[in-house]
Amino acid sequence: MRFRHLIFDLDGTLVDSAQDLVASANHTLRRLGLQTLTSATLVGFVGDGARRLIERAVAAAGGATDQASIDRALGEFLDHYCEHLLDATALYPGIADTVAALVATGRTLSVATNKPEGLARQILDGLGVGEAFRDVIGGDSLPTRKPDPAGVLELVRRSGIAVDRTLLVGDSPVDIATARAAGIAVCTVSWGFGASDALRDAEPDFAVVRAQEILAL
Repeated sequence: MRFRHLIFDLDGTLVDSAQDLVASANHTLRRLGLQTLTSATLVGFVGDGARRLIERAVAAAGGATDQASIDRALGEFLDHYCEHLLDATALYPGIADTVAALVATGRTLSVATNKPEGLARQILDGLGVGEAFRDVIGGDSLPTRKPDPAGVLELVRRSGIAVDRTLLVGDSPVDIATARAAGIAVCTVSWGFGASDALRDAEPDFAVVRAQEILAL
């Protein structure tokens, strides 16, 4: 067993949350009197937290992007998303069994996401896997968020497991950059939101196409 501590990204890695994120983002745009955007466009904005998603969506729809306008838009988004974050969101195929198998082998599992911590925990609990993860650090848990390594390093500290026995599993170049900054290995998954070319060009240490392959790392 090379890696004893696995830190997972959430959206695009453990869960497919695209439909609910798109629905809430487009709800927000409609509330602002703006045109809605395609799912592909909005999913491309995911990964740097809710505020950046809304900033990008509002800008793409031609709306005002000053701080006050984005604050209002973000409030609209979060109000809607909090009520609908489990409408269509689901674990990716094989994730539930893989997580259970990792826990059974004595691995420590954590989550590092740019989604607010409370929402991340609500999703994990709602999908029945919350108890498998020892810790969750979200985009509002610390003053910084990915790709800053502080959250990942805090999870390493809490686990008591050395960085060379820790693996970050994610679906985007942001996850790769985070792992590199933290000095830990990184594994990308093929089923997430990140473009395959960008992931390959970022040269992760490992890449998997099925969740079960993580068990061999």
